[in-house]
Amino acid sequence: MSIPAESFFLSAGFNGTLQQQIQHMIADGILRGRFRPGEKLPSSRGLAQHLGVSRITVTLAYTELVSGDYLTARGRSGYYVSDTAPIQPNFVLGDRLRRDSVDWERIVGRRFSRHELPAKPHDWHSYAYPFIYGQADPALFDHQNWRQCALRALGRRDLDILTHDFYERDDPMLIEYIMRSILPRRGIDARPEQILLTMGAQNALWLAAGILLDRGGVAAMENPGFYGVRAILNQCGAEVVPVDVDEYGLPPEALPDGVAAVFTTPSHHFPTNATMPLDRRTALLERAEREDFIVVEDDYEFEMSFLKPASPALKSLDGGGRVIYVGSFSKSLFPGLRLGYLVASEPFIREARALRAAMLRHPPGHIQRTVAYFLALGHYDALVNRLNHAYKRRRTTMGEAIAANGLEIAGQGAFGGSSFWMRGPESVDTDLLAGRLRERGVLIEPGRVFFAPATAPRNYYRIAYSSISQNRIPDGIALIAEAIGQAGLSGAG
Repeated sequence: MSIPAESFFLSAGFNGTLQQQIQHMIADGILRGRFRPGEKLPSSRGLAQHLGVSRITVTLAYTELVSGDYLTARGRSGYYVSDTAPIQPNFVLGDRLRRDSVDWERIVGRRFSRHELPAKPHDWHSYAYPFIYGQADPALFDHQNWRQCALRALGRRDLDILTHDFYERDDPMLIEYIMRSILPRRGIDARPEQILLTMGAQNALWLAAGILLDRGGVAAMENPGFYGVRAILNQCGAEVVPVDVDEYGLPPEALPDGVAAVFTTPSHHFPTNATMPLDRRTALLERAEREDFIVVEDDYEFEMSFLKPASPALKSLDGGGRVIYVGSFSKSLFPGLRLGYLVASEPFIREARALRAAMLRHPPGHIQRTVAYFLALGHYDALVNRLNHAYKRRRTTMGEAIAANGLEIAGQGAFGGSSFWMRGPESVDTDLLAGRLRERGVLIEPGRVFFAPATAPRNYYRIAYSSISQNRIPDGIALIAEAIGQAGLSGAG
């Protein structure tokens, strides 16, 4: 039996090439059982004419499907569905699989899902004014060289990295470049056995908290601070003490007695962008030594120091091994990469490696080797330089627009970063403000989620310039000011 060409049609919404769409249509038809083994496909000429594409496009699609054993070629006779083509399991869902009689609230509760995280729309790039933090601007990313590095990592020379299970180990090439290229910029000297790759900074923070506070204990974090840390600390059973920050970040003298671990962002405080001065860093380390606690330093944005050179990392001043350093490629490359690293004393890294292995072994080898090539070939430094120049221009434009519209900056980092921490009038609820602005194509981040829930003010918000083009910033800021000036944004009552 022959499959008519009319069985196929192209979709305008398909995310891929014409060749890939044709492959998908045929493979999907086989997997769903619409096209059966032995049935003949339309000729390449006939299908090309029906779809309005070139014959070579159809021929290449057929050839790829033959290599995947979906189709078989029979000389001049044409292409047929292979007798050994993959098929979906043939079973019917019964009503019993659609009913759920388990009382999941009783069994699992809300231990993990009860923590509030910022609402960030997945289609943020479709908004006209996306002042949203942590997203990459495709216009700035070096896609061509990243693609070349990824293809090189797929080559035969790197087949072991791509295919082997390295158990608890990491790509030695990437570890080498982190050790010799990234860490020295922060004044950090480390050996390979003191470095562990993670699935982003969040995973690194989870590993640190899990090891330091697995039996409970008192943990201090900044207020406002990274909501992800608060969720981690609550989940591991720690007693979380929020410590109010000021214009210079975390004040060491405000830490509670009996603390086991302190989580801090000294270089670019999250979210105010404050930078902890040297005397505070020294005081924090001296108190950690004196009172025997550990400091977890999240250095998430150190590459974005374009106003003046970045301060040395807290880890670089650590003479007693009390600082666990967390780094990430999310801000300098792109957030979807999910690749970070821990730097700490060897006994801690040994435990972190074992804990990571119990969950995910190691980050994907191909991703590790791609990043290693991107670093080794100089593309990373070039990208960071490009980002810093663009961010500096955007920051200047945003600062001017903020001043022109009479908005108030609550925290302004002296070194750079990628956002402004803002304060609205006391009467403004920025959750309501964000909802109103979203209807007008403007995305901002309400600040309430950054604070300890019991005392969270509602008039703070964050606006970032990493994911919005420079020419759109003034109009977007004007819309924010206009919305704040309107009535009906109070959360009282």
